[in-house]
This record gives sequence, structure tokens and C-alpha cells, in this order.
Amino acid sequence: MAKIELKQPIVEEISANIKDAQSVVLVDYRGLTVEQDTRLRKEMREAGITYKVYKNTMMNFAFKGTDCEPLLPYLEGPSAVAISTTDATAPARIICKFAKDASKLEVKGGIVEGIAYDAKGIAEIAKIPSREELLSKLLGSIQSPVSNFARVLNQLAEKGGASAAAAEMEAQAPAEEAAPEEAPSAE
Repeated sequence: MAKIELKQPIVEEISANIKDAQSVVLVDYRGLTVEQDTRLRKEMREAGITYKVYKNTMMNFAFKGTDCEPLLPYLEGPSAVAISTTDATAPARIICKFAKDASKLEVKGGIVEGIAYDAKGIAEIAKIPSREELLSKLLGSIQSPVSNFARVLNQLAEKGGASAAAAEMEAQAPAEEAAPEEAPSAE
């Protein structure tokens, strides 16, 4: 079997993984301990992210002609790739958070929703909350006025309804002065 026949399935695997990817992040994993690498792989797996070490030449062949082509200059030295098809910011978030504890892990660059970023750009993207967090914040902000309104209605009901509240407001309001009579018009 020729060498190219052995390498073709690997290139096809990478191509299949990046085809529908929302984000692809390249990292230099040199210097990570086995324990750190195992922890990182576990976190990635739990988040539904494909994290693998491939040869740069294999990634080079797979990236050519795709949205990942801007990553070709970063394919120097040992490289691992984190690919997510569901959450565009998850690989960046997990890698940057993990890199705080493991200083040897270095982000090279990445593609998020078709746009190429360097290491600094990926670090900025890592600050964006996940889609679920953003949706929960949105729901919370929508729900807040509704729950406040419900609370007010509940307080009105506890005081005896709207008529009791109106009577209470009338008792608290100062007595209105009688309206002055209209002056006769000069015709």
C-alpha cells in the first residue's frame, strides 16, 4: 500500500470535521503534561468539541480550498485542532480558560464562523458567553417586567382588589379645592 493511500483517510477525516464547523482553533500543545492533556481532552469531549493532534501536512491538505485556508501560516511546530460544529465560541472559551492554568498551551489562531483570527482575536472571542448563557440573560430581561407586573397585581389582590386600592388612594390624596366658577363672558 502506498503512503498516499494511508494518508488519504486522515485528510478526509479532517475535511469532514471542518466541513460544517462553526469554529476551528489551532493550538501548540508542547509542554503539557499527560494529566493536563487528559483534562483538556475531557473538557473538550464534554462540550462536544473534536480535539485532535494531526500532522501539519495532513491539515495543510485538508485546509486548502476551504474556509480554514487562512490557518495555513499557523501550521508550524506541533499543532492540535479543536473543532466545534455547534457552539462557535466554545473551543476558544475552553482553550483560553485552560491556558490560564497550563501556561504551556498556546493558541496559534482560529476561524470562527468563517472569519480568521490570530491568537489575540481568539482570546477576545473567548470572552463571549455561550449561546445558552446569552439566551438565559435575554429571557431573564424579558421575564423581569412581567414578573414585576404580576407582583403588583398580586399585591392589589391582597389589599382587596382595585376598588379597595382606589379608595385607599382617594383617602391619601389631599382634598381637592372646589373649582372656581366661570366668569361671565363679555358679549
